[in-house]
Amino acid sequence: MKKIGFLSFGHWTPSPQSRTQSAADALLESIDLAVEAERLGMDGAYFRVHHFAKQLASPFPLLAAVGAKTRKIEIGTAVIDMRYENPHYMLEDAGAADLISGGRLQLGISRGSPEQVIDGWRYFGYRPIEGEDDADMGRRHAEEFLELLRGKGFAQPNPRPMFTNPPGLLRLEPYSAGLHDRIWWGSASNATAAWAAKLGMNLQTSTLKFDETGEPLHIQQAAQIRTFRTAWKKAGHTRTPRISVSRSIFALIDDRDRAYFGRGSKEEDQIGFLDENTRAIFGRSYAAEPDILIEQLRKDEAIAEADTLLLTIPNQLGVAYNAHVMEALLTTVAPALSWR
Repeated sequence: MKKIGFLSFGHWTPSPQSRTQSAADALLESIDLAVEAERLGMDGAYFRVHHFAKQLASPFPLLAAVGAKTRKIEIGTAVIDMRYENPHYMLEDAGAADLISGGRLQLGISRGSPEQVIDGWRYFGYRPIEGEDDADMGRRHAEEFLELLRGKGFAQPNPRPMFTNPPGLLRLEPYSAGLHDRIWWGSASNATAAWAAKLGMNLQTSTLKFDETGEPLHIQQAAQIRTFRTAWKKAGHTRTPRISVSRSIFALIDDRDRAYFGRGSKEEDQIGFLDENTRAIFGRSYAAEPDILIEQLRKDEAIAEADTLLLTIPNQLGVAYNAHVMEALLTTVAPALSWR
């Protein structure tokens, strides 16, 4: 059995070919899609965070709205770029969204990826401290956030407060107990996977990874997951961690599917550079008739290692079509692979 969720980047564009013309469309359709996903029996509704782009950005209003409209489905991110985040303010937003959803929040965070603007986090008021680069800053923000999630008091109370204080140092409110164990780190390397395990975060590995061995993506990711599990065990954590992989998967069962994805899909991994020095491997898309798709996915070692699959969706094709994509996976593929 696997948990299966969708992952939306929340793109919008005023193009005639797009069913998502505006930011309002992207947000409202995201809520509708989460409701549909819950109805179909999907386990999670996850959203990507990008700044300075016509995509979903700061996620907590959307997460809270989805939480209020649904009852069972997990609600998450993959990922929040921690270079842009104030850990204290984020703690309050995350606590509120988690309480609204009844404890269903699954927050994927990371140091972030190349963005639309140069050093965009500077416009949000953040600077690396001496000896840091921006990746170090993102990880520092993540560690501060994790510490705040422990719920320990740290702020000296005012001796003449507006409202009566409890005894001792104060923590931020609203506080959601249990959220600390539902934080995931989006890792692109074996080293950061081990670092995330040491800190007690779950692991998200996406459709790209630093190319560390020259092997296919799914083999590198499977090794990354095993590295994470080894580090988790060494750290002595008592709970079982969650691990997700993201994939683009389309079962071709009608003319729409074949028109959109029946030809020209990327059937091999791609190599690219995230910056001048970072070689990355980008995962292939899976698009085929269900019987062929089942055999292709059976060979994906990273999916086999993970407990959660995040299905990346083409959100600009509309709620109805994306519900069809999810239902096709759940009914024609997942049972044959013992995911359901």
